[in-house]
Amino acid sequence: MKFSKLFIPTIKEAPKDATLISHQLLIRAGFIASSGAGLYNLLPLGLKMLHKISAIVRDEMNKAGANELAMSVVTPASLWSQSGRYEVFGKELLRFKDRKNNAFVFSPTNEESIVDIVRGRITSYKQLPLNLYQINTKFRDEARPRFGIMRAREFVMKDAYSFHADEKDLKREFANMERAYNAIFTRLGLSFVAVNADSGAIGGSGSKEFMVLANSGEDDILLSQNYAANVEAAIRQARTSDAPRPESNAMSKFKTPDCDTIAKVAEFFHVDAFYTIKAVIKKAIFENGSKIIVFFVRGDDELQNIKAQNAAKALEIEDASADEIAKAGLVAGYCGPAHLPENIDFYIDNELKNESQMICGANEFGYHIVGFKVSNFKDERFADLVAVKAGDISVDGGILSLKKGIEVGHIFQLGQKYSRAMNATFLDENGKATPFIMGCYGIGVSRLIAAMVEQNHDERGIIWQKQCAPFDLHIIVGDVKNEKQMSFASELESELESAGFEVLLDDRNERFGVKMADFELIGIPNAIIIAKSLENEQVEIITRKNLIKEKIPANQAKIELEKRLKA
Repeated sequence: MKFSKLFIPTIKEAPKDATLISHQLLIRAGFIASSGAGLYNLLPLGLKMLHKISAIVRDEMNKAGANELAMSVVTPASLWSQSGRYEVFGKELLRFKDRKNNAFVFSPTNEESIVDIVRGRITSYKQLPLNLYQINTKFRDEARPRFGIMRAREFVMKDAYSFHADEKDLKREFANMERAYNAIFTRLGLSFVAVNADSGAIGGSGSKEFMVLANSGEDDILLSQNYAANVEAAIRQARTSDAPRPESNAMSKFKTPDCDTIAKVAEFFHVDAFYTIKAVIKKAIFENGSKIIVFFVRGDDELQNIKAQNAAKALEIEDASADEIAKAGLVAGYCGPAHLPENIDFYIDNELKNESQMICGANEFGYHIVGFKVSNFKDERFADLVAVKAGDISVDGGILSLKKGIEVGHIFQLGQKYSRAMNATFLDENGKATPFIMGCYGIGVSRLIAAMVEQNHDERGIIWQKQCAPFDLHIIVGDVKNEKQMSFASELESELESAGFEVLLDDRNERFGVKMADFELIGIPNAIIIAKSLENEQVEIITRKNLIKEKIPANQAKIELEKRLKA
């Protein structure tokens, strides 16, 4: 491919709103161009990368036994109403009406569409299991689209959906998809980790995220040798303390003036905050309203909001105002699990179960209880609420460390959430109509382009891994008016392309410095310089990763390049 025939509008400066390095470099290198807030056009190089990534994803999905289809990006709102998500999904769901006043959505995900496709067409357990996937456009009306195609409103995703007769077969396919995802990200040359995750708005009983490790990642990951989890789903071994417990064994109420924080309480009683109970008062939002809920964690721990939201089965939780707290009959700063108002819902962190000699609020202004025992509460009052942090002991016995990651894939065990809501059933072995058990598996295909740049770049530009790059080789001609140089370059291009390699020949009538800067910016893994040294029958090979240059005899160029490109 001749550079002069390819639309690659490279620029020296990135737009001022491009803060993430991948956003900057993909625009500067001519891979993408913005057309509006969170909307990007893929230019020829960007589309080439999308096709390469899609080909790898498609190959591994097909190997794993999935069937490819293509669903409409526009979905009737009636399907979303059947699942119950039309009203509760939030403002990210783009809703619109056609000329006949029929309601539609621009799909951010396709659980409803796939259930509608399968119900009535798969009728017997003998037709299961089934895994259907597509690589298609999605739209989420992000409140703050940012970071280029890393968090765009319109994006390309691979979404797959599996259907099963029982949970055992779902778990088999979940493991099958995990293997397929590992193969995909390995073939893309990425450093990644699969982590336990929260299922979020998609739902289901279990999920894993695939994270590309990068300092710019939006997600926090906790890792030990044999454990990895998103902070929203991370668990740990229960903490212990060598500090002495409060001396009182009998439960007693003490006057504690001006002790409305854990730090003040611990100082007042001369105890470690480990032996205090912190009340975090939140407003939980539900489909039909909201209510105040209290979450209790150890005094030196923090509440993890997603865990709290899941415990309360709420759509979201937010901080409660002082007026809302008072109206609920609670005393901010002095709230505890003993003697709560009867109408208040509350949850206690699992690690506090059966603890004794604790200090907590007395639900009376200016008073705390010493010697409180966390017992006589129903099991449903206990939940995993705590925010696990770096330095905690992992469930595998290691010390957890914090890393940053970019989510590029997510797999879910959905169960019967959608099939039951949408009355999608099959006849089981006993002839009974049973809702399908489902799995869901997504990969952010267009996002992967940005993730690969985040993990592979330097101060000069992008460094594509040879496993997946727009071209295998960049040929740089020093002087296109020099017949010998152009003849050598064209012949080399033709021979290597015939051998199955993708070659970009820079045949532009530009200064050599401009061509080198574009090579470094675009980031093709290997380059060959054909310039003045050709007069001495020599050419120069460059590896983009470390910019190491090596002169070789011109007559050995094809053999040497083939060896490098195949390696």
